[in-house]
Amino acid sequence: MSEINMYVTQETFDKMREELHRMKSVDRPAASRAIAEAREKGDLKENAEYDAAKEAQGMLEAKIKQHESAISNAKIVDTSTIDTSKVTILTKVTITNQATKKTVTYHLVGEKEADLKAGKISASSPIGKGLLGKKVGEIAEVVAPNGTMKFMIDNITI
Repeated sequence: MSEINMYVTQETFDKMREELHRMKSVDRPAASRAIAEAREKGDLKENAEYDAAKEAQGMLEAKIKQHESAISNAKIVDTSTIDTSKVTILTKVTITNQATKKTVTYHLVGEKEADLKAGKISASSPIGKGLLGKKVGEIAEVVAPNGTMKFMIDNITI
């Protein structure tokens, strides 16, 4: 039995399924055509184009398997059932760094959705782990390579 190890929103799950469908219905046939075209160009022993096409097909198949595994191990989290009394996955948390007094808002998401530029951090990242379970007014201590950082939990929303 597979262990669920990735939490995603319905939107992300749908995107994952669309991408898998595209890889199977568009990319896979394109890879097969590239191999067929390269095969027509002569001796396969010295045909770099054929080797490259076969390698690209192998990487595509590995990526398809990875996506299938991710989809089968995903757990869709309903945002309407999220408790905002403490920091959990899919909550937005506003924190203040106690050393620099800088305030930032992060959206805690699963690894598949993490995008620091968009303010989305993985709940399994060091900061994400340090914030999980904390309540407004508490101090979260995060162990980082350059030392321990302390963050005040200012606000928790969806």
